[in-house]
Amino acid sequence: MNKSIAIYPGSFDPVTNGHIDIVERAAAIFDTVIIAVFKNYNKKPLFTMEERVEILQAMTAHLPNVRVDSFEGLLSDYVRRENAQVIIRGLRGVGDFEIESQMALMNKKLNPRAETIFMMASSRNIYISSSIIKEVAKLGGSVSGLVPGLVEEKLREKLRGEQSS
Repeated sequence: MNKSIAIYPGSFDPVTNGHIDIVERAAAIFDTVIIAVFKNYNKKPLFTMEERVEILQAMTAHLPNVRVDSFEGLLSDYVRRENAQVIIRGLRGVGDFEIESQMALMNKKLNPRAETIFMMASSRNIYISSSIIKEVAKLGGSVSGLVPGLVEEKLREKLRGEQSS
């Protein structure tokens, strides 16, 4: 019997409670979930790829069927290399669907074996995005309850380091 392998790709900069919620729900459905941290060439990340991988490993240590990896290049190639059947994408609203459906169609064109499954954000996480979290944290606002405690701590450290340089 084939094991179901799903890839949950993202920049995860920073990891939010919404990301963790999607991972936990996906882990209940698939035999293996690979969180694939990728380099987004359109964004300047706050955290290094290594830091994001470390944080995600700590945040998902309670999920034995989840592993964290990183990659550069095309997602469709990574999915093929990992022998995965599914790409998981989280949606918060209609705007996300428009963008994500275009990416899903391109990934399907590049790798016809891979299916994209959209998972709606839980109502408590629907308004959370990494961009908003970074902006609020940079402006001194509280992100408590929106990101895991470890992420909140790492954000404070990172932003303190940026301000002193």
